[in-house]
Amino acid sequence: MPDPTLHEPPLPRTWSESDRLVPRAVVRPLRRFASTEAAGGVVMLAMAIAALAWANSPAGESYTEVWGTALTVHLGDLAHIDLSLRGWINDLAMAFFFFVVALEIKRELVRGELRDPRAAALPAIAALGGMVVPAAIYALFNSGGAGADGWGIPMATDIAFAIGVLSLVGRRVPSSLIIFLLTLAIVDDLGAIVVIAVFYTSDMSLGWLALGVASIVVALGLKRVDVRSLVPYALLAAFCWFALHESGVHATLAGVAFGLLTPSLPFIERPLFGLQARALVDRAEEMIEAEDLSSGEDEHGEEADALNQLIVLAEETQPPLDRLEHRLVPWTTFAIVPVFALANAGVQLSWDDLVGAFTEPVTLGVMLGLVLGKAVGIFTFALVAIRLGIGKHPVGASWPQLFGVAMLGGIGFTVALFVTELAFEPGAVADQAKVGILAASAIAGIAGYTFLRVVGRAHDHDHHTHS
Repeated sequence: MPDPTLHEPPLPRTWSESDRLVPRAVVRPLRRFASTEAAGGVVMLAMAIAALAWANSPAGESYTEVWGTALTVHLGDLAHIDLSLRGWINDLAMAFFFFVVALEIKRELVRGELRDPRAAALPAIAALGGMVVPAAIYALFNSGGAGADGWGIPMATDIAFAIGVLSLVGRRVPSSLIIFLLTLAIVDDLGAIVVIAVFYTSDMSLGWLALGVASIVVALGLKRVDVRSLVPYALLAAFCWFALHESGVHATLAGVAFGLLTPSLPFIERPLFGLQARALVDRAEEMIEAEDLSSGEDEHGEEADALNQLIVLAEETQPPLDRLEHRLVPWTTFAIVPVFALANAGVQLSWDDLVGAFTEPVTLGVMLGLVLGKAVGIFTFALVAIRLGIGKHPVGASWPQLFGVAMLGGIGFTVALFVTELAFEPGAVADQAKVGILAASAIAGIAGYTFLRVVGRAHDHDHHTHS
């Protein structure tokens, strides 16, 4: 008997999948670009360059005016939040960024490299070196000075930039080093979150802090009684953000807390999906056939009910963590972080200011902390861990390649700029730190890429010679 599905017309293609000029020449190439590791870093870099160009253009004053625009929110007598446009981006939009970072951290802790203590030991110890050594170098230049509070600036590696540059090196780098750098950067972010929470918190209001903690406890209670709708959690997260903002603890930590609360297991076990899905599909087909035979309408909505249940079943078979990460990563990568870069990377500089900045202790501390401190700290701590047998040497990687990846750790952009905003008031010192961040990230990226290309060729040559 012939298969009836062979004679069914093909499903209609969407506009973006059609052969029209715009989808073929623009939409699909952009979609392919957005799926690459380097895409987020490229967009962020473009926004940083745009910010610098804007701030140093004839319309440079408008840069400060636009991002300094006051936006006040009143909710009766309960809430009065008075922030600049940059403040809303740094406090609210970045809470979403840290929410996604927390999702990535939890995924690694539950299912990734951080699940196995022995596999996680090497990148975790290397990350510790990549935080301690840069902070110490910065402190050498700035202890007791106007920039003393900025020691946390050179501690964090920018995941998007670092992984993007590493992906440009191509197959010359073994996959074990990509996993090493990704895990290191995630541990790095976890360390930065702790530093922000402990050291970059203003005078605290214990009452508001207690309310913020209470909202997290309520969310844990809802999770325990199996409340699956995202709505109550979103409302609790919003209240937590407000309470932390009022308490003096940085409000972005609300995103971290609720990211770590997100369930990493599906509500419906995957082996049950097939059985339940088949039953719902059969039921929907019966309703459709009955409707066709009677030429009437589905008065009770049973067909729609079956299809809706099928949608819910498909969603709840996927862990909430994966669902949220899949939905939010494009927004954080291509909207939130680039806008953050546009709002924070613009530094007004004359040639004299630029030359003078490189003699300032803040700029030197940030630059040497990121470029030198990261490379030395990551590589030295990794070397000691491997020699002591605590961590395993990345498979297929040479020592020079490991050092090249450590150099890429000096690309500190998003979190480094964020800590700068927490450490310093807007002004000369903050601008000096930003110059250091931008220069160091460029130097570390170019130097790390070039070094890995060169040692990759040498590694391939030696491998072919011995084989």
